Amino acid sequence: MSCILIAVGAVILDDNDRILLVRHKKERGGYWQGKWICPGGALELGEEIKEGIRREVREETNLEIELVRPLLPFDRIVKTNKETSLHVIYIDYVAKLLGGELKVASDVGEALWVKKRNIPKIWQELHWDTQRLLETAGVV
Repeated sequence: MSCILIAVGAVILDDNDRILLVRHKKERGGYWQGKWICPGGALELGEEIKEGIRREVREETNLEIELVRPLLPFDRIVKTNKETSLHVIYIDYVAKLLGGELKVASDVGEALWVKKRNIPKIWQELHWDTQRLLETAGVV
């Protein structure tokens, strides 16, 4: 293991009681592959958490958000052959959509607005860390 990844992101809600989810392109591979997740990514050196969240959301979705409230951080440690292959600390906020036109970025293949009440219908399609995040946010 080389380092601990600090992942920042947002549970984004719009005025229609929907949550924005994204899914990475297959070619990207990796831990989050194939599952719906909330927009976010790695915090950069020298970057404040709030700015990192806004940057990641802008890069992945072309949207502007207002950060409403912080969520309790949590981590995920992934072991491969008894060795730690990934250690992520998630720092996320509940956010409100301010504006912009939804356009997925190069590493994001799809984006989807889902009504909060419909989240249980796609629960198995969500990444397990996203399931935990939505539970922490109190949206399910």
